[in-house]
Amino acid sequence: MKHTITNNAVESYRPSKVGVDPMRPYLWLHEEEVQGDGLLKSVNTIFLTNRECPFKCVMCDLWRHTLDEPTPKGAIPAQIEYALERLPKADVVKLYNSGNFFDGKAIPRSDYEAIAKLLNGFEHVIVENHPKLIGNFIPGFRDMLAGSFEIAMGLETIHPEALPKLNKQITTKNFKEATDYLVSENIDVRAFILLNPPFLTDPRENIEWCLKSVEFAFDCGVSACSIIPTRDGNGIMEKLRDEGEYIPPALSALEEVFDRAVNLKKGRVFADLWDLEKFSDCKICFEARKERMQRMNLEQVVLPDVECGCAN
Repeated sequence: MKHTITNNAVESYRPSKVGVDPMRPYLWLHEEEVQGDGLLKSVNTIFLTNRECPFKCVMCDLWRHTLDEPTPKGAIPAQIEYALERLPKADVVKLYNSGNFFDGKAIPRSDYEAIAKLLNGFEHVIVENHPKLIGNFIPGFRDMLAGSFEIAMGLETIHPEALPKLNKQITTKNFKEATDYLVSENIDVRAFILLNPPFLTDPRENIEWCLKSVEFAFDCGVSACSIIPTRDGNGIMEKLRDEGEYIPPALSALEEVFDRAVNLKKGRVFADLWDLEKFSDCKICFEARKERMQRMNLEQVVLPDVECGCAN
């Protein structure tokens, strides 16, 4: 795909959305994660149903569980209440909404107070947001919370040619300015970093640029980085793969990046292990290697490699 990628181009390759109920979250999870204080704490993650993100990133498939219209007033508090009634108690809550918490058409600002009240039992709250949707209204929501606050933002990559092509509509300068502002307001920041973004197709370059992006994010002041192996499955990514402009990462590449990023000792590093089997061709060692990375997510130390004769 040699031409400039636009919102229309991204949408033209999409399969159908999944039907969702605006009064129900589409998923909720209970897990553990190391927090900024170094302690392992319980986390409730709620995947909210809301209006689709206005930014149509090339690699994104989160739009599948979103609404076409603005989220109705009162829907988000109802979703949170529904999920919390079905989840055990936890120290931390993540509200992930397939886009931007501070997009008023996704999360109505009139619902902030009700949302904050539902979260009073948590010592730390994490939401996700686009770097360009960071504004001086955010501390007002932070002040409604009983605990500390964190915003996760997609940096994706700092590769000077790949980043502009992702249709994310940000620069590294945008990310740094957003992070600087949030840190100055005593709001923690975590960065989402892609391994093997589209338009970067040399395996070794992908590893090195992922690590450079992690280092850049930590130098900006983030407290955690989540490394996400880039997946196809949204329509346009298959097209880019067929045209040689995207290559899926090997499991060994994720392991190398994860090991080296943890060894930087600049902050917490997490490997996204969802659907990890897509990147492995070996049934003999896969489960052990996945378990190793799961333990590294929790312990934040590099563990011994899993020995196997496979090439992946």
